[in-house]
Amino acid sequence: MENNNIFEIRHLSKAFGSHQVLRDIDFSVEKGDVISIIGASGSGKSTLLRCINLLETPSSGEILFHGQNMAGKGVNAPAYRAKVGMVFQSFNLFNNMTVLENCMVGQIKVMKKDRETARLHALEYLEKVGMSPYINARPRQISGGQKQRVAIARALAMDPEVLLFDEPTSALDPEMVGEVLGVMRSLAREGMTMLVVTHEMAFARDVSSRVVYMNQGVICEQGSPAQVFGNPQQPETREFLARFIDN
Repeated sequence: MENNNIFEIRHLSKAFGSHQVLRDIDFSVEKGDVISIIGASGSGKSTLLRCINLLETPSSGEILFHGQNMAGKGVNAPAYRAKVGMVFQSFNLFNNMTVLENCMVGQIKVMKKDRETARLHALEYLEKVGMSPYINARPRQISGGQKQRVAIARALAMDPEVLLFDEPTSALDPEMVGEVLGVMRSLAREGMTMLVVTHEMAFARDVSSRVVYMNQGVICEQGSPAQVFGNPQQPETREFLARFIDN
Protein backbone atom coordinates (compact mmCIF):
# COMPACT_ATOMS: atom_id res chain seq x y z
CA MET A 1 0.00 0.00 0.00
CA GLU A 2 1.39 3.35 -1.04
CA ASN A 3 0.95 6.16 1.43
CA ASN A 4 2.67 9.46 1.96
CA ASN A 5 2.63 9.17 5.73
CA ILE A 6 5.93 10.05 7.33
CA PHE A 7 4.50 9.55 10.80
CA GLU A 8 1.66 7.56 12.23
CA ILE A 9 1.16 8.17 15.93
CA ARG A 10 -0.94 5.37 17.41
CA HIS A 11 -2.46 5.22 20.90
CA LEU A 12 0.37 7.34 22.30
CA SER A 13 0.20 7.91 26.04
CA LYS A 14 2.61 9.47 28.50
CA ALA A 15 2.44 9.63 32.26
CA PHE A 16 4.87 11.20 34.70
CA GLY A 17 4.22 9.11 37.80
CA SER A 18 0.49 9.23 38.42
CA HIS A 19 0.07 12.35 36.25
CA GLN A 20 -1.29 11.38 32.84
CA VAL A 21 -0.06 14.02 30.37
CA LEU A 22 -1.03 12.37 27.06
CA ARG A 23 -3.89 9.93 26.56
CA ASP A 24 -4.39 7.77 23.50
CA ILE A 25 -3.12 10.24 20.89
CA ASP A 26 -3.69 9.22 17.25
CA PHE A 27 -2.76 11.20 14.18
CA SER A 28 -0.71 10.93 11.03
CA VAL A 29 1.66 13.31 9.26
CA GLU A 30 2.04 13.32 5.51
CA LYS A 31 4.92 14.71 3.51
CA GLY A 32 4.49 18.48 3.15
CA ASP A 33 2.01 18.81 6.02
CA VAL A 34 2.28 21.89 8.22
CA ILE A 35 0.44 20.94 11.39
CA SER A 36 -0.12 23.54 14.09
CA ILE A 37 -0.79 22.11 17.53
CA ILE A 38 -2.72 24.58 19.67
CA GLY A 39 -4.23 24.46 23.14
CA ALA A 40 -3.91 25.90 26.62
CA SER A 41 -0.67 25.58 28.58
CA GLY A 42 -0.43 22.19 30.20
CA SER A 43 -2.55 20.41 27.58
CA GLY A 44 0.36 18.14 26.60
CA LYS A 45 1.46 19.82 23.36
CA SER A 46 5.18 20.10 24.17
CA THR A 47 5.24 16.62 25.73
CA LEU A 48 3.79 15.24 22.49
CA LEU A 49 6.64 16.78 20.47
CA ARG A 50 9.21 15.59 23.00
CA CYS A 51 7.84 12.05 22.71
CA ILE A 52 7.92 12.20 18.90
CA ASN A 53 11.57 13.32 19.11
CA LEU A 54 12.35 10.65 21.76
CA LEU A 55 13.38 13.24 24.33
CA GLU A 56 10.67 11.64 26.45
CA THR A 57 9.88 7.93 26.37
CA PRO A 58 6.18 7.27 25.72
CA SER A 59 4.43 5.18 28.38
CA SER A 60 2.56 3.27 25.69
CA GLY A 61 1.66 3.43 22.02
CA GLU A 62 3.63 3.63 18.80
CA ILE A 63 5.46 6.32 16.86
CA LEU A 64 5.69 4.90 13.36
CA PHE A 65 8.26 6.71 11.21
CA HIS A 66 7.98 5.30 7.68
CA GLY A 67 6.30 2.30 9.26
CA GLN A 68 8.98 1.59 11.86
CA ASN A 69 8.15 1.97 15.52
CA MET A 70 10.54 4.51 17.06
CA ALA A 71 9.09 3.96 20.52
CA GLY A 72 10.45 0.40 20.49
CA LYS A 73 13.76 -0.93 21.75
CA GLY A 74 17.13 -0.49 20.09
CA VAL A 75 16.36 2.69 18.12
CA ASN A 76 19.35 4.85 17.17
CA ALA A 77 17.97 8.11 18.60
CA PRO A 78 20.69 10.50 17.27
CA ALA A 79 20.34 9.17 13.71
CA TYR A 80 16.55 9.42 13.99
CA ARG A 81 16.76 12.99 15.35
CA ALA A 82 18.87 14.00 12.37
CA LYS A 83 15.83 13.19 10.22
CA VAL A 84 13.35 14.67 12.69
CA GLY A 85 14.83 17.99 13.72
CA MET A 86 13.63 20.03 16.67
CA VAL A 87 13.64 23.76 17.31
CA PHE A 88 13.20 24.61 20.98
CA GLN A 89 11.65 27.52 22.81
CA SER A 90 15.00 28.27 24.49
CA PHE A 91 17.23 27.94 21.36
CA ASN A 92 19.62 25.39 22.99
CA LEU A 93 22.65 26.76 21.16
CA PHE A 94 26.16 25.96 22.36
CA ASN A 95 27.37 29.21 23.94
CA ASN A 96 31.06 28.35 23.56
CA MET A 97 30.75 27.96 19.76
CA THR A 98 30.25 30.48 16.99
CA VAL A 99 27.05 30.63 14.99
CA LEU A 100 28.77 28.73 12.18
CA GLU A 101 30.18 26.04 14.49
CA ASN A 102 26.75 25.54 16.04
CA CYS A 103 25.44 24.66 12.57
CA MET A 104 28.40 22.36 11.79
CA VAL A 105 28.76 20.26 14.92
CA GLY A 106 25.78 17.94 14.39
CA GLN A 107 26.69 17.34 10.78
CA ILE A 108 30.23 16.34 11.79
CA LYS A 109 29.34 14.27 14.86
CA VAL A 110 26.13 12.57 13.77
CA MET A 111 26.34 12.56 9.98
CA LYS A 112 30.15 12.12 9.89
CA LYS A 113 30.64 14.87 7.32
CA ASP A 114 34.08 16.39 6.87
CA ARG A 115 34.51 19.94 8.17
CA GLU A 116 34.52 21.65 4.80
CA THR A 117 31.36 19.92 3.57
CA ALA A 118 29.68 20.74 6.88
CA ARG A 119 30.84 24.35 6.70
CA LEU A 120 29.48 24.91 3.19
CA HIS A 121 26.18 23.28 4.08
CA ALA A 122 25.89 25.36 7.27
CA LEU A 123 26.62 28.56 5.32
CA GLU A 124 23.89 27.72 2.83
CA TYR A 125 21.25 27.51 5.57
CA LEU A 126 22.55 30.48 7.56
CA GLU A 127 22.19 32.47 4.34
CA LYS A 128 18.64 31.15 3.96
CA VAL A 129 17.58 32.41 7.40
CA GLY A 130 19.40 35.73 6.96
CA MET A 131 22.17 35.02 9.45
CA SER A 132 25.23 34.78 7.21
CA PRO A 133 26.60 38.17 8.42
CA TYR A 134 26.84 36.73 11.95
CA ILE A 135 28.70 33.47 11.37
CA ASN A 136 31.59 34.40 13.69
CA ALA A 137 29.38 35.73 16.49
CA ARG A 138 28.72 33.75 19.65
CA PRO A 139 25.14 33.28 20.86
CA ARG A 140 25.50 35.89 23.64
CA GLN A 141 26.30 38.55 21.00
CA ILE A 142 23.06 38.16 19.03
CA SER A 143 19.37 38.79 19.78
CA GLY A 144 16.79 36.17 20.68
CA GLY A 145 15.25 36.30 17.21
CA GLN A 146 18.67 35.82 15.66
CA LYS A 147 19.42 32.88 17.98
CA GLN A 148 16.19 31.22 16.96
CA ARG A 149 17.00 31.70 13.28
CA VAL A 150 20.41 30.08 13.90
CA ALA A 151 18.65 27.21 15.68
CA ILE A 152 16.42 26.73 12.62
CA ALA A 153 19.47 26.79 10.31
CA ARG A 154 21.18 24.24 12.56
CA ALA A 155 18.18 21.91 12.31
CA LEU A 156 17.94 22.40 8.54
CA ALA A 157 21.65 21.68 8.05
CA MET A 158 20.94 18.07 9.10
CA ASP A 159 18.65 17.74 6.04
CA PRO A 160 15.68 16.60 8.13
CA GLU A 161 12.50 15.17 6.67
CA VAL A 162 10.42 16.79 9.39
CA LEU A 163 10.96 19.79 11.65
CA LEU A 164 9.32 20.00 15.07
CA PHE A 165 8.92 23.48 16.53
CA ASP A 166 8.17 23.74 20.25
CA GLU A 167 6.72 27.22 20.79
CA PRO A 168 9.59 28.74 18.80
CA THR A 169 8.50 32.34 19.41
CA SER A 170 7.30 32.30 23.01
CA ALA A 171 10.66 33.34 24.51
CA LEU A 172 11.05 36.24 22.06
CA ASP A 173 10.30 39.92 22.35
CA PRO A 174 7.28 40.85 20.19
CA GLU A 175 9.37 42.63 17.56
CA MET A 176 11.44 39.49 17.01
CA VAL A 177 8.51 37.12 16.59
CA GLY A 178 7.89 38.24 13.02
CA GLU A 179 11.40 37.46 11.80
CA VAL A 180 11.19 33.87 13.05
CA LEU A 181 7.65 33.32 11.75
CA GLY A 182 8.84 34.74 8.40
CA VAL A 183 11.47 32.00 8.14
CA MET A 184 8.87 29.37 9.08
CA ARG A 185 6.40 30.68 6.51
CA SER A 186 9.00 30.42 3.77
CA LEU A 187 9.86 26.84 4.82
CA ALA A 188 6.15 25.97 4.65
CA ARG A 189 5.93 27.45 1.14
CA GLU A 190 8.88 25.30 0.08
CA GLY A 191 7.09 22.16 1.24
CA MET A 192 8.94 21.42 4.48
CA THR A 193 6.97 19.02 6.69
CA MET A 194 6.50 20.76 10.03
CA LEU A 195 4.78 20.19 13.36
CA VAL A 196 4.47 23.45 15.22
CA VAL A 197 3.33 23.90 18.81
CA THR A 198 2.36 27.55 18.86
CA HIS A 199 0.32 30.31 20.49
CA GLU A 200 0.54 32.33 17.24
CA MET A 201 -3.03 31.87 16.04
CA ALA A 202 -2.53 33.89 12.85
CA PHE A 203 0.29 31.52 11.84
CA ALA A 204 -1.86 28.48 12.69
CA ARG A 205 -4.77 29.89 10.68
CA ASP A 206 -2.84 31.18 7.65
CA VAL A 207 0.07 28.78 7.20
CA SER A 208 -1.06 25.36 8.44
CA SER A 209 -2.53 22.62 6.32
CA ARG A 210 -4.03 21.15 9.50
CA VAL A 211 -4.74 22.38 13.01
CA VAL A 212 -4.79 20.05 16.01
CA TYR A 213 -6.44 21.37 19.17
CA MET A 214 -5.33 19.61 22.36
CA ASN A 215 -7.06 19.78 25.70
CA GLN A 216 -6.02 17.95 28.87
CA GLY A 217 -3.79 15.47 27.09
CA VAL A 218 -6.14 14.45 24.31
CA ILE A 219 -6.72 15.63 20.76
CA CYS A 220 -10.05 17.34 21.16
CA GLU A 221 -10.45 18.39 17.53
CA GLN A 222 -8.45 18.49 14.32
CA GLY A 223 -9.11 19.65 10.79
CA SER A 224 -8.24 22.28 8.24
CA PRO A 225 -7.70 25.84 9.57
CA ALA A 226 -11.02 26.83 7.95
CA GLN A 227 -12.83 24.07 9.86
CA VAL A 228 -11.16 24.54 13.23
CA PHE A 229 -11.14 28.35 13.24
CA GLY A 230 -14.28 28.91 11.18
CA ASN A 231 -16.58 26.20 12.46
CA PRO A 232 -15.21 24.46 15.56
CA GLN A 233 -17.28 21.43 16.55
CA GLN A 234 -16.31 21.03 20.20
CA PRO A 235 -17.36 23.45 22.94
CA GLU A 236 -13.79 23.36 24.38
CA THR A 237 -12.37 24.43 21.03
CA ARG A 238 -14.88 27.24 20.70
CA GLU A 239 -14.13 28.47 24.20
CA PHE A 240 -10.36 28.33 23.65
CA LEU A 241 -10.51 30.19 20.32
CA ALA A 242 -12.93 32.80 21.64
CA ARG A 243 -10.20 34.03 23.98
CA PHE A 244 -7.91 34.69 21.01
CA ILE A 245 -10.47 36.00 18.54
CA ASP A 246 -11.83 38.56 21.04
CA ASN A 247 -8.39 40.03 21.72
